Amino acid sequence: MDIPETDSEDEMAPGWEESHATQTTQWQHPRTNKKKKVTGELPYGWERQITEEGKVFFVDHVNHKTTYTDPRLAFAEEETRSLGDLRQRFDSSTTGVQVLHGRDLTGRVAVVTGGNAGIGFETVRSLAYHGCTVVMACRDVARGESAVARIHTQRPHAALHVLQLDLASLISVKNFAHAFSLQFGRCDILILNAGVFGLPHAHTSDGFEVMFQVNHLSHFYLCLLLQPLLAKSAPARVIFVSCEAHRFASLDVDSLREEVLSPSPRSPFSSTTSYCNTKLCNVLCALEMQRRFGDQGINSYAVHPGNAVASGLARHWWGYRLLFSLVQPFTKTLQQACASSVFCAASNDLARYGGVYVNNCVPCMPSAQAMDSVLGHRLWVVSLKMIEGVLGQRAFNLCIGSSGK
Repeated sequence: MDIPETDSEDEMAPGWEESHATQTTQWQHPRTNKKKKVTGELPYGWERQITEEGKVFFVDHVNHKTTYTDPRLAFAEEETRSLGDLRQRFDSSTTGVQVLHGRDLTGRVAVVTGGNAGIGFETVRSLAYHGCTVVMACRDVARGESAVARIHTQRPHAALHVLQLDLASLISVKNFAHAFSLQFGRCDILILNAGVFGLPHAHTSDGFEVMFQVNHLSHFYLCLLLQPLLAKSAPARVIFVSCEAHRFASLDVDSLREEVLSPSPRSPFSSTTSYCNTKLCNVLCALEMQRRFGDQGINSYAVHPGNAVASGLARHWWGYRLLFSLVQPFTKTLQQACASSVFCAASNDLARYGGVYVNNCVPCMPSAQAMDSVLGHRLWVVSLKMIEGVLGQRAFNLCIGSSGK
């Protein structure tokens, strides 16, 4: 009997052993000496055979392939693999373009808020260079069109679109979601990148503190409005651009209420504390979305892009601009800063996992507050009530079942 042909990646590895008596297979890693032993029936369509020389091989009658490797090893690995088993491929020096090396995202549709500048622009550029259709959700359409023109100088056929979105207005969020849904009909990737920092106390036209509405509430509302479209496009991914500053937030279950999230003019106000609170809201929202919508094929992530990145975030106060300029030689470039967002948006490594906080393209533990499911649920309920208080029940006409569980 001839020895069957095998796939190159399935050649017999050192340490692989077959026991004819027990019908088991054991594999021992040649370097670590870790052992994996499997028993039981072969997967559907597979058959175990023996050559005239006594070598055991396996036939996949469904895909018409043969291999020396027991398929039960692969199936066991797939069933037992956990997030901690992910191999680290990238680090703090990795760029967004490098994360996507060799990937083809043709046919996928992504939305990036604040995609006309800074980290958002590099996120858009990375995705568009690899075939993704990207919709830049921008407050200033003219600046968005200018950003598109910059990318088209290098990639004339990049599929880029600009739609107006002002995160300081809930009506603008609803109008964007409606226009986007009608024009594109699917959403595979939603990257909530836009944000503000270092602002004095001020309120939007909706009556909310500016940083709270722009950084959290409007992004939360956008997620709910696009949730049916994300579920329709599943598997889909939602990425909240948060920050390590979430670890310094002051929110807890007892203090999380509207007047704390969005302080009135008469309340004590700290711009730094308010920013940290909004970044905690981003992580809480990502994890709560995973709990509510993960079974619909929507995976949610929160990411930290980097510290003091020269993205324009510090533009609102000269002191922050000075500080950011002084540390710029020691911080990430914009392409490096977008890498974690791109990793969560398109990496095959994370395809099976959601509800993850990522820093330097590596899943890591957020703060204990961020993992508090009671706090996440309370934020969800309070945020819904705040939106309904402005727009009424009509706020969710585009989002059937958005209030979730």
